[in-house]
Amino acid sequence: MAQQEDKNNRPDLYDRNGNGGDDRNLKKGPRLNIYWLYAIIAAIILGYSLLKENGPDLKPITMQEFQQDMLLQGDVKQIYLIRNKDEVRVFIKPDSLRKPYYASKWSGQIPDASKAANPLFEFKVTDWESFNNAMNDFYKSHPNVEQVPQPVDDEIQWFGPLANFMFTFLLIAGLWILLMRKVGGPAGGGPGGIFNIGKSKAQLFEKGTKVNITFADVAGLDEAKVEVMEIVDFLKNPKKYTALGGKIPKGALLVGPPGTGKTLLAKAMAGEAQVPFFSMSGSDFVELFVGVGASRVRDLFKQAREKAPCVIFIDEIDAIGRARGRNAMMSNDERENTLNQLLVEMDGFGGESGIIILAATNRPDVLDSALLRPGRFDRQISIDRPDVKGREQIFKVHLKPIKISQTLDINKLAEQTPGFAGADIANVCNEAALIAARKGKDAVDMSDFQDAIDRVIGGLEKKNKIISPEEKEIIAYHEAGHAICGWYLEHAYPLLKVTIVPRGTAALGYAQYTPKEQYLYNTDQLNDQICMTLGGRAAEEIFFGKISTGASNDLQQITKTAYSMITVYGMNDKIGNISYYDPQAENTFTKPFSEETGKMIDEEVRKMIDIAYERTKALLIEKREQLEKLAKELLTKEVLFKSDVEALIGKRPYEEKKLLDVDLNGNEHEKGTIDEGVPPYDSSLKAPNLA
Repeated sequence: MAQQEDKNNRPDLYDRNGNGGDDRNLKKGPRLNIYWLYAIIAAIILGYSLLKENGPDLKPITMQEFQQDMLLQGDVKQIYLIRNKDEVRVFIKPDSLRKPYYASKWSGQIPDASKAANPLFEFKVTDWESFNNAMNDFYKSHPNVEQVPQPVDDEIQWFGPLANFMFTFLLIAGLWILLMRKVGGPAGGGPGGIFNIGKSKAQLFEKGTKVNITFADVAGLDEAKVEVMEIVDFLKNPKKYTALGGKIPKGALLVGPPGTGKTLLAKAMAGEAQVPFFSMSGSDFVELFVGVGASRVRDLFKQAREKAPCVIFIDEIDAIGRARGRNAMMSNDERENTLNQLLVEMDGFGGESGIIILAATNRPDVLDSALLRPGRFDRQISIDRPDVKGREQIFKVHLKPIKISQTLDINKLAEQTPGFAGADIANVCNEAALIAARKGKDAVDMSDFQDAIDRVIGGLEKKNKIISPEEKEIIAYHEAGHAICGWYLEHAYPLLKVTIVPRGTAALGYAQYTPKEQYLYNTDQLNDQICMTLGGRAAEEIFFGKISTGASNDLQQITKTAYSMITVYGMNDKIGNISYYDPQAENTFTKPFSEETGKMIDEEVRKMIDIAYERTKALLIEKREQLEKLAKELLTKEVLFKSDVEALIGKRPYEEKKLLDVDLNGNEHEKGTIDEGVPPYDSSLKAPNLA
């Protein structure tokens, strides 16, 4: 069992003020986005195109106005012929600008004489030959009119056309880049893009790439670490094994519940191995288009052959490795084609050496048998939830960056968290630090960890939840019923804490126990577990004469346990030693027994629960006085610990059994204590209502 990656234990990932982040990122200034530069250039060009001046401020006139109102009056100084624009510009004499005609052209304002240096009027011509003929005819018909100079020139235009061209070019280029980013992901046409959709999306960690996770960061996974470290040694020293005729394993499958450290172990392998390391998720092979998954598998192994020897890590391989043909109605040809290509690449006619496949999954039961056979995944490395020793090691790793109290007992923390995975322990440590900081403490002590464990198991404490006195009394007797049953039943787990403080979304109170770390359970243990779970409802019926909805989660647990005892473990005389559980047929609609057998199973389950309920009621009636004491004390204090219960009703009659450790010399040393209990805590289960 390994703790999840915790960045809190890496000072290099925090700044010097203790805030999250990499110091290297703090030194980086604001980066100029290239699109801002595009926008500025486009704005300048667009502004010029829309607002540019056509030379001076020219008033448009007609050729008739030019001849009759200006040239005939002797006001024209000269005209300027712009040949390449079919335009005539008119210069007016300074003295003529004072005439009312020109003032009217400027809205009644007399133009300044200084404006005479520039053309003031313009008109268009259809063609220059017609214009010249018209001017000659005018001068002939008006011999008294002085002919004005009319120089001819071509106006050089370069910025306007260039600006229009650049604007159009940048607009098209911007749209193209935007399109490439949309279809090609962040890298613009990179892996996953429309033009590289069949390319592998694996992330490559080469020798120079720094990976901050090492095997020292993986705690509680000693056996799995040995297996993975051996694979690393295979890659570093292949001759050591091949000299004896051995072969490097093709692949290893990491199997275990969520949060146990499968991905963390792969990261540690990437940090330790001095070979290229390809990492990707099983879902990275899945795409909308047909044939993409198989193409990406081919490309991945092509890259791996070029980098061999190397390691390929596929996380959550069940996304593409599900068994083929198990359910024809839900078959997926694209996923099966991807799996077929993976099987061929791992061990086909063209099989390559020097490539090790490392994969992780928490659903090994759904994987295809062809994927699990030797020659593909030669090893299956089981990563289970840690035992007490493993949890203690994980706590030590996660407590390194936390300021803890000198009185904190890490071994006791490990004992109080049975069934916790590495991710759960990391969460407990973080929650404890946050709780201590909220209280203004200088160090995190045991009470903060107790609150953190309560929060992880039961949810957030609802201090403002309004509960009527009548409901609070029912909750107190319900929890006292659980506690009394656990106290006086031989195989029940010992009480650690009982509370009526509401937590989470539905838990109005709960009792916390210290279950034994065990793998086998007999009928007595399971029956005592059912009785203890029914203690809350039985207490309600005894003291109030009626039952409430608070036992809904209790009933779910005992029903599941009873059905498992009969249909899975064969713990019923009438049904016999038969197991009807088939993990391969878990998602099918058929049952492996007849309707008559199903009816018999239902009757036996009901009978088993009824017997347990009567037994529980008898016990609580016998211990009625102790139950009342415990319930009244709960109403007063709301939280009771094991020591408080001992002070109220005495010590538990069944003493804890001592577990002795025998050393090599045959001497016995007290190693610890074991207690009877139930299966350990599962973080995937919801908090009980009134457990």
